[in-house]
Amino acid sequence: MVTTRGQTAASEGKPASTTKQAKPASSKKKASPTRKRRTKKAVEQAKEEEKPELGSKRDVEEVEKEPEVAGGEKEVEEPPTKKAKAEVEPQEAAETGKETAAGEAAAKEEAAATRETVTEEEEAAKEEATAKEVAAKEEEVPKEEVAAKEEDHPAKHAFQEGVIERGHIYFFYRPKVELEEAHSIDDVQRFNILLVPRPPEFAIEPVTTETTNVEEEEGPMKILQPGADVVPAAQPTDVKKKPFRLITVGKKSLPDPEIGGGKGGGRKQVFWATITTVGDDLEELEEGLGEREYETKTRGQRYQGPARLAGRGAYAIVNTQARTQSTRETHLGYHLSHPDPEHFGEVQRVLGIHEASSFVVQVKNPLAPTIGAIRAGLPSYRKVEFPDNIMKEVFGYNKEAEHTRGREDYGLRFTSVERREMLDYEGVELLFIAAREGEEGLESSLGEGRGEALTETELKEAQEDVETVLKELAIDAEKIPAEPLKGEWI
Repeated sequence: MVTTRGQTAASEGKPASTTKQAKPASSKKKASPTRKRRTKKAVEQAKEEEKPELGSKRDVEEVEKEPEVAGGEKEVEEPPTKKAKAEVEPQEAAETGKETAAGEAAAKEEAAATRETVTEEEEAAKEEATAKEVAAKEEEVPKEEVAAKEEDHPAKHAFQEGVIERGHIYFFYRPKVELEEAHSIDDVQRFNILLVPRPPEFAIEPVTTETTNVEEEEGPMKILQPGADVVPAAQPTDVKKKPFRLITVGKKSLPDPEIGGGKGGGRKQVFWATITTVGDDLEELEEGLGEREYETKTRGQRYQGPARLAGRGAYAIVNTQARTQSTRETHLGYHLSHPDPEHFGEVQRVLGIHEASSFVVQVKNPLAPTIGAIRAGLPSYRKVEFPDNIMKEVFGYNKEAEHTRGREDYGLRFTSVERREMLDYEGVELLFIAAREGEEGLESSLGEGRGEALTETELKEAQEDVETVLKELAIDAEKIPAEPLKGEWI
């Protein structure tokens, strides 16, 4: 049953309004604004009612756009077109998935490789930066600290047994001031020994090898000849830089091993020597050995002639081990190549130079006072100042301890050359004790075939001319005379 507006109002308890008759259709009365709004609202409601039912294309698209919620997903049936396509092309979809997965894996591997490459480059850059930083710090470290670190090596704190040095030895004498030539020992102002250390020959030149069938599989075994550790490598010529050590002999001649010693022969001859120069610049050495002019307050201008070369050969310094430090010995042995036996003359005889000879070498404690009738030795301001480790470990002196080695407060008065570095300081005072003369005496002092090895080596080097010998020291033959190598004074 259709209710009228009046009935509706009556049911609600409201008075019914009087209904008006509808106007003819031909009437074109303009609608009010309120009527327009109502009409618009009604149109919108109609549109809402006309929305397609669930399952239509539009509804499916809207459902697909809704985000999925875990645990609360609402199953929506796919449109027939998509469902059919998925059923028709399942293989293509699977292959596409595999290709996508493979592409993603390849991309990950490439990214990992890129990261690894970048990491390696970063590490290399960091290492380079660290190396530069360390190098910069090392440059900033004072040389004294670097030397101190090197001294801390255990090998430098122990007694060095066996051959501690080998090289070539040169003997020079210089005439007194204002003398053009020297004709006797009385005309000699100073007598010097020059030591030029060299590595062993086997460390530079190929070593004699012997092989057997068994050794061919394991490689050749190197065999060194007895005494090879004292044979110095050949001296390069015309080289301006070489380490050297210049020693000044106190008595202007070497002690004679044949004098004294033996039964009733008394004590062996002893002489003092001082390491006056330690360096590596041969030009400065030549300048120091060359002629010089100088001015004095009392005598005016003075002149001194150049030094003369009186001998050249090879030397070795060998330490022998013993139960106690006081019984250890350091032997310095040499064998000459120039002059040869035919040209040995008065110069070599007076200066105490032998074709082959050896000495026992001791180092004086710089803190020990000079004793004896002849007060030989250097003044205190010229004496060496050894590092604390040498004074403590070699001489037994420890300024912080109450007791020292030996009877005196300063430790031992003399000691052997426990370490080679003890000879690398200027102002070191040496005590040379004549030991043995001749090739047999040299072998007896050095032992283990070393004397024979030096003898054989210098017989070969004797073939070199004097100019080659001078070139070993980068010395001009016109500045340093070598005529005394013929046994004659000049």
